[in-house]
Amino acid sequence: MLTRRIIPCLDVKNGRNVRGVRFSADRDAGDPVELASYYDQTGADELVFYDISASAEGRDITLGMMRAVAEQVFIPLTAGGGVRSTADMYELLRAGADKVSVNTAAVERERLVSEGADRFGSQCIVLSIDSRRKAGGGWEVWTHGGRTNTGIDTLEWAERGVELGAGEIVLNSIDADGTRDGYDNEQLAKLTRRVPVPVVASGGAGTLEHLHEALATGGAHAVLAASIFHYKVFTIAQAKEYLAERGNPMRIDHAPAN
Repeated sequence: MLTRRIIPCLDVKNGRNVRGVRFSADRDAGDPVELASYYDQTGADELVFYDISASAEGRDITLGMMRAVAEQVFIPLTAGGGVRSTADMYELLRAGADKVSVNTAAVERERLVSEGADRFGSQCIVLSIDSRRKAGGGWEVWTHGGRTNTGIDTLEWAERGVELGAGEIVLNSIDADGTRDGYDNEQLAKLTRRVPVPVVASGGAGTLEHLHEALATGGAHAVLAASIFHYKVFTIAQAKEYLAERGNPMRIDHAPAN
C-alpha cells in the first residue's frame, strides 16, 4: 500500500501566509519562508505554495517568494497561482518546484493540462479544483480564488483533467475551508472512485480524526492542511503518529516534533 502523505499548505498573499474561512484569507498566519523551513525540519512529506490572488488579479506568480521557499525545503514542493502557460510552468520548475498546480487557467483553456503533461510529464502536473456544493445536490467548480462559478460539474472536470494528463488532483472544498469541521468526505469518496490518480483532500481539517476520516472514508491518498499546523494546534509528528496507529501507512522519521 502506498504511503499516505501529510502536506502543509502555504496560501500566500502580499508576501504573507494567510488563512480564513471559505477562502476569505483575512488572517495572518506567518512568514512563508520561515514556515517552509519549519515544515521541512519537522517531517512534512510535501509542501504546497499557492499564490492565492494571482489568478484573480490577472498576474504571474510571485517567483521571488516561491524561490525563497524552495530554498528552505528538501521535500517535494508544489507551486501554483497565476499559471497560464507551459512557460510559466517552466519558470516554477526552474525556481525549485517539483510539481506545478493549475486551476483557473486550466478551466479556461483545458489544453494547458495536456501541454504541460506532454512537456514535463504527468507527474509534474497537479489539477487543483476549488469546489462548492450545489443547492440541488452535487458540486461545481469555482475559479479565480473561489470568486467565479463556472457551472462545471466537479467530478466530471476531475475525470477530464486526468484524461488530459493531470497526474494528481487536489480537491479544495470551499464550503469546508477554514471551518475546522472536517473534510467533505462525501465528495472525496465519489471523486476517488472516479479517477485513477492520487487525490489530495483539502479544506476543513480541525482534528487529527478529520485527517484519518479523509484517508479512510474519503479514500484520499494525502491530506492537505493549513491552520492546524500553522498555529501549532498539532505538529506533523503528532499527526503521523495518530494516523499510523490507525493503520495508515506513513513515512515516520525522527525529525523534531516541535
